[in-house]
Amino acid sequence: MSKLVASNRRPLAYKNEEFLDSADARPLRILSEYLEPLSHFRKEKIHDTIVFFGSARVTEDGPMGRYYREARQLARMVTEWSESLENTSRRFVVCTGGGPGIMEAANRGARDANSKTIGLNIGLPFEQWPNPYVTPELSFEFHYFFMRKFWFAYLAKALVVFPGGFGTLDELTELLTLAQTEKLQKKIIIVLYGSSYWKEILNFEALVRYGMISPSDLDLFQYADDPESAFRILRDGLTRYYLKPEAPLPEPELETPAIAKSRV
Repeated sequence: MSKLVASNRRPLAYKNEEFLDSADARPLRILSEYLEPLSHFRKEKIHDTIVFFGSARVTEDGPMGRYYREARQLARMVTEWSESLENTSRRFVVCTGGGPGIMEAANRGARDANSKTIGLNIGLPFEQWPNPYVTPELSFEFHYFFMRKFWFAYLAKALVVFPGGFGTLDELTELLTLAQTEKLQKKIIIVLYGSSYWKEILNFEALVRYGMISPSDLDLFQYADDPESAFRILRDGLTRYYLKPEAPLPEPELETPAIAKSRV
């Protein structure tokens, strides 16, 4: 009789893979994409990030190869600067989508500086495989785009956007919208890298002319065309808003109550 009872016992719910893969367990899967990165960021003492966006299709030796090489150089420069700061937690860590192209270049540049670097990868039918330069304990795999975007937005103090396609445009405009509507409880420095590319792809002045955005919205970002200029914008902005004595105190280091208070 006891054997019959034992054979009829169902597995614990949190160990039942059939249930966890079901539609009813979707909230648990979403929550896990919040809690698992949170646990790793706490353990690694990651305080905030500089996010690099850009095309997965750009290769080091391809037609747009200069952007790969310059993303790598810029990521190395900002990482070396960050590593020189006196702090007990990791500040302004280079973070990307974890894939190839510009993402790989930025992670590679941070590794050139012998530092840890983050990859927020997502499963896609093409292009998106984790690049080898992401720090293994800071390499994450997401299913939900919106949870991946949450971690881009929540930790970022600066954003560098290299030439890219639909994904890059989506990420850029979402962060611009959050900044414009003051849904970010912080100042985020946004650099559009490659002014000729971005001014051809996005006509921000036309949006102002048609009354779709305010003239002041153009102050949400700056252009840069070389690693040195982009580095100066990042260094000066991060110093002004987050490192000077009169700057507001940084957010608590990834405590759950702090994240609960975030508007993102």
